[in-house]
Amino acid sequence: MRPEPRSRDETLALRRRLVGSSCKLFFSNDPVKIVKAKGQYMYDENGRQYLDCINNVAHVGHCHPAIVKAAHEQSQLLNTNSRYLHDNLVDYAERLSKTLPGKLCTFYFLNSGSEANDLALRLARQYTKHEDVIVLDHAYHGHLTSLIDISPYKFRNLEGQKEWVHVAPVPDTYRGIYREDHEDSVTAYANEVKNIIEQAQKRGRKIAAFFAESLPSVGGQIIPPAGYFQKAAEHVRKAGGIFIADEIQVGFGRVGKHFWAFQLQGEDFVPDIVTMGKPIGNGHPIACVATTTEIAEAFAATGVEYFNTFGGNPVSCAIGLAVLDVIEKEHLQAHATEVGNFLTELLKEQKMKHPIIGDVRGSGLFIGVDLIKDQAERTPATAEAEYLVTRLKEEYILLSTDGPGRNVLKFKPPMCFNKEDARFVVGTIDKLLTGSTNKNCLKECCCWTALKSMLSLRFRGAKRAKDGRH
Repeated sequence: MRPEPRSRDETLALRRRLVGSSCKLFFSNDPVKIVKAKGQYMYDENGRQYLDCINNVAHVGHCHPAIVKAAHEQSQLLNTNSRYLHDNLVDYAERLSKTLPGKLCTFYFLNSGSEANDLALRLARQYTKHEDVIVLDHAYHGHLTSLIDISPYKFRNLEGQKEWVHVAPVPDTYRGIYREDHEDSVTAYANEVKNIIEQAQKRGRKIAAFFAESLPSVGGQIIPPAGYFQKAAEHVRKAGGIFIADEIQVGFGRVGKHFWAFQLQGEDFVPDIVTMGKPIGNGHPIACVATTTEIAEAFAATGVEYFNTFGGNPVSCAIGLAVLDVIEKEHLQAHATEVGNFLTELLKEQKMKHPIIGDVRGSGLFIGVDLIKDQAERTPATAEAEYLVTRLKEEYILLSTDGPGRNVLKFKPPMCFNKEDARFVVGTIDKLLTGSTNKNCLKECCCWTALKSMLSLRFRGAKRAKDGRH
């Protein structure tokens, strides 16, 4: 262990030299060095406190003492693979099963959301004996090759769309092809899925799965209209496929009203597979796939063992159990509803005040604020959104953007985020937008931000050339 911590500049220089440049930093022109965190707050090397509105991974709060205690105590006893009997594994599976519909009763444990989604894809193909997958536009399901192939957010910038991948329009009623004024957007979006299936079948293709985030996150914090999944699943199942709900971003009570975001669609909707990750371990690498007995048995029928070295180990399961305990004991699902509704109302008040806010949407502590240049065309205010999150960072609030236009402010903070935090962040947004409007400088500020970014990149390029690094 180093006797003295590195300076921020030294850490940044070493990162740039030693870590792949495709591994991006938040606020890359002026990154924050975080050295500790607690609850919904993070602290830099100078002890300055930042409100974390980004981190849905630290689900019940950074460094929650119950999670730390569970990890420490089990680490002192045993950590090994799941080929040995251990109570933690079956206790955890049993606890998870009680949160899900009855038919989702078989579990596989893994280490990351990407691993979970890759396994879900394998399960679907083995069960259906089909290959093709339908995904939503702008979706992101993970970084493995198999998942890049079903993630339009990624593959459009790489090798393009594979023949076995079919992209359905995201069911976005604000800026999608069927909007809030459409007489039946649910049926219209589901019929797009039906049309995709029919066109694929004409080419001799067979659908294995419809793969969807229960609430599209990278796509712009989208809330699909209730009933859409039921109708889309009906078309997919009729074609011999199954429905996979990706809950990696939004599960475990974040949406408030329900424990799982797919339940927002209604009690009559049950996926065939649910994948979990990120918040499941509060920062510890755990993931899970839940499915039906029939799908699991079809997978086992190959005779090929599924083994994951660290998946379902005693420490991971102890941590997973502790996360469930904290959600229950601290009433975090109800808290997400109460605080999320409060935050949403504050943001909607700002929408009435600032024309740049086109839409406020969400459920619980999963909220998106869509920034626009004009009300008629709803043109994404990309530069303005970047400027705003940069200025918020200077006010010690960490917030990020997403969506195809990078113009949606996305709120998915630790679940202990409270009303005081909500007042602070919305009050700061109001101050920044009011100040920019009064001085008529938002556009100029955005141009200056872009210019600084360009100059910074040129400076770093010139420095590398001077130092002999190419």
